[in-house]
Amino acid sequence: MRLASPELIATYTQRGWWGTATLTDLFQQNVERNPGEIALVDPANRAEVTTGSVQRLTYADLHTLVNRLADGLLAQGVGQDDIVMVQLPNIAELVMTYLAVSQIGAIISPVPVQYRTHELRQVMSITQPKAFITTSQFMGFNYVEMIQGLRGEFPALKTVIALGDDLPEGVIALNEVLAQPHHADRLNSYLQSHPLDANACFTICWTSGTEAEPKGVPRSHNHWITIAYATVDGAELQAGCHVLNPFPMVNMSAIGGMLVPWLLTGGKLVMHQPLNLSVFLQQIATEQIHYTVAPPVLMNLLLMKPALLANTDLSHITCLGSGSSPLSPWMTTQWKEQYGIDVLNFFGSNEGTSFVSAPGEIPDPAERARFFPRYGVPGYSWRLRFADGIQTKLVDPETHQVVTEPHVPGEMAIKSPAIFSGYYDRPEMTAKVFDSDGYFYTGDLFAIDGEGGEWNRYRFVGRLKDIIIRAGMKIAPEELEHLLAEFPKVAEVAVLGVPDRRLNEEQVVVVVVPKPETQPTLSEITDFLKAKDIAAYKLPRKLVLVTALPRNPVGKILKRTLREKIEEALGSGQHEADELALTV
Repeated sequence: MRLASPELIATYTQRGWWGTATLTDLFQQNVERNPGEIALVDPANRAEVTTGSVQRLTYADLHTLVNRLADGLLAQGVGQDDIVMVQLPNIAELVMTYLAVSQIGAIISPVPVQYRTHELRQVMSITQPKAFITTSQFMGFNYVEMIQGLRGEFPALKTVIALGDDLPEGVIALNEVLAQPHHADRLNSYLQSHPLDANACFTICWTSGTEAEPKGVPRSHNHWITIAYATVDGAELQAGCHVLNPFPMVNMSAIGGMLVPWLLTGGKLVMHQPLNLSVFLQQIATEQIHYTVAPPVLMNLLLMKPALLANTDLSHITCLGSGSSPLSPWMTTQWKEQYGIDVLNFFGSNEGTSFVSAPGEIPDPAERARFFPRYGVPGYSWRLRFADGIQTKLVDPETHQVVTEPHVPGEMAIKSPAIFSGYYDRPEMTAKVFDSDGYFYTGDLFAIDGEGGEWNRYRFVGRLKDIIIRAGMKIAPEELEHLLAEFPKVAEVAVLGVPDRRLNEEQVVVVVVPKPETQPTLSEITDFLKAKDIAAYKLPRKLVLVTALPRNPVGKILKRTLREKIEEALGSGQHEADELALTV
């Protein structure tokens, strides 16, 4: 199933942005070059959280297992363009599944381990998968029982394959598939008669954004390879490097930021999940990791508690990646000054939006936290190869005019070889986010910025639908979050707008996870912001204290969940209180 038009494929191929190599081709090249080198390593604590023991696989070992799984899928009637849904944690079998599905030209649709029946029913109704691969146990939950309970609703689902013992009748044991030699003649014959296409759909990942219903994002091999070079070039990854992946391998952060860069560099991929700080630091040292990623909250925590790093060997780390929320200039500067490590600032989405603030583009670490290169605008050139194909413009959400003046927020619209072609089976949603020139409207607000009047930077302002409107003025929550991240009593913070029924407008609400043994007050927070000399209309009206912020599997704050809880509390009669304590 090709995703792009023949005209677009021809254009991008002619310009060298797309090629003919598939992810299977990249893997095969690594197998041939480095058969005896370690390719893939399980989480060190695998046996504590799921079934099976820790695996350390060479490229030759992994190739054998991928062939067996690919042949096992063929034996179940799964082939080109069939959808295979997978719900596995970050273990070796998940990587095997990606590679096996790629090899036979099928489509993999990964879902987070956090999904339960409600979410699975939603995404399965859209894709109607032919096969489902999962596990009997992760963190005490039985996923096989869950998918078995749904099978009757989805007649297209012919095959369920799972890790674990004592599986129910009708569920195929993944361990047995991987233990049996594959039928080489059958597999080779199939591969010869079904050549792979780098422009064919390989994945359908899931995003919700501000919508209530999930949206499937199909991406081809070329989509993934194009965007993976942002990490390879931005972090200056070398051939044979060791990368540690702590993000769930279900979307852009881990697939484009870890899996495909690993295939491009031919080194070692070390898996990690669930996030366990002691295990994570141990893996950095023992596996001699060159590159890994962490959410900003963890990057900040490690700096504030240096004892956690005191006994960790960071000598092999050349770069750290972070993103999912704005970075603190203090954080990026401290990592450089204290440990000599540059932080790569990522901004991206499943749809293929990707900005990378890399040391090679923006050397100053504080600047790198605040700005992104102004990609895709005539007159500016950048060293990252993926930037060559990007075109961008800022569009005023109300007038729909292109913004060309500095410091004026506009919605980011982008066209590039990394941008997806449209939501799966959702033409009406697709039509809403693309214009007639092929630009994808991200829903993210940026402003033109820069130093010395060059205006060669973009500065993230906030999400278009998160903007708070108060007394006719627009307030970007991220601006306040960035300021309050410096408040001494704040460990984590989120700012959002909640309707004020008395005034018929939105009020600014600050949600705070306090630092240990502190109790911030609304007056302290407003005094802190006043000292920053911000406009009075931006000052918060309410403070909500929580023990933790709700986040999705890749660490983004679930503001919709927060808003619902706060509105529920306000509706129950607590609207008069300036300060609330909630359980989220």
